[in-house]
Amino acid sequence: MSRFRLTAARHSKRGRSRGCVGTETRYCRGPAGVQRCASPIAAIHGDFQSAAERIKTAQDQVSGTFMPQFLLFGESSLIEAELAKHPAMKAVSRVIHTDVAVGMNDKPSQALRRGRKTSSMWLAIDAVKKGDADVAISAGNSGALMAMGRFCLRMLPGIDRPAMVMGGAMASVLFDLERPTVGLLNIGVEEIKGREEIREAAELLRAMDLPQLEYIGFVEGDGIGKGAADVIVAEGFSGNIALKAAEGTARQINDFLRAALSRTWRSKIGYLFAKNAFKALRDKLDPNKSNGGVFLGLNGIVVKSHGGTDAEGFAYAVDVGYEMVRYDLLTKINQMLNRDGSALPPAPTAPEAVS
Repeated sequence: MSRFRLTAARHSKRGRSRGCVGTETRYCRGPAGVQRCASPIAAIHGDFQSAAERIKTAQDQVSGTFMPQFLLFGESSLIEAELAKHPAMKAVSRVIHTDVAVGMNDKPSQALRRGRKTSSMWLAIDAVKKGDADVAISAGNSGALMAMGRFCLRMLPGIDRPAMVMGGAMASVLFDLERPTVGLLNIGVEEIKGREEIREAAELLRAMDLPQLEYIGFVEGDGIGKGAADVIVAEGFSGNIALKAAEGTARQINDFLRAALSRTWRSKIGYLFAKNAFKALRDKLDPNKSNGGVFLGLNGIVVKSHGGTDAEGFAYAVDVGYEMVRYDLLTKINQMLNRDGSALPPAPTAPEAVS
């Protein structure tokens, strides 16, 4: 079966802008100062059989807030054939052809060598850099997306590399928390425990005493489910294990409940009486409804959707991207990094070479 990687980007009618704020009428801070701009972006990365349905669902998800438009990067014949099944989607989409795709098994270095400046993933991120789009959302290769985002968009000043969760700013934007609590995931709460880099990070956070967040110390694994902090920060290896373990546990609980409630006629009757409560629990445990991780630290908004999510899950990732742009995430990150709340100076231009 023919497959390709499709990347879509919300199209901005104004050029050269970054860091948009507002709701119905948004304003961007660009080289020429403050100017009006269109609504945020969505960048999709997945095989084409499900891509159009994902985009259509994403459009429905956010249509109550703004009328979405998309830039679609990929093999134009395949994309247009799929769009022909969705006339409303076709009316707000523009297709940019490229037959270069980043594979799910490509290493970041391979993706940069083969797909830099030509692949659908790179072109979608580059649309954000140029101001043609406001946020890129991808369900593709995570390592390649992070590498391309770093090389194309560069880093915000004061940040060495992009992070999936730069918790304080994220919580402030998504959950409207004035001073979110932040903890570091560790094997114990004692200060002497854990890897050296985690202990050093803890010392740094205590010394900085950031006014925009409250650092509470180390959090053990069971603290994730208990809600020990508004934000629990982990390095990539441990964080990925914790995330996948939580997703698996949520699905396992759903399976256990389904089996228990269908075992006898009494349990089936009991389910009918508590159907709404069980539906609320299922929605709470559904990983798709928490889909969308932001590659924070980049000088632009890039959202990573889970590659195995369905159309509804991808729509949630699009909604995350919209919220990041709507509430001016990049400025909030700058404020978190600078104690007096003012923006940090521009970052120096990084070299273009790729080894």
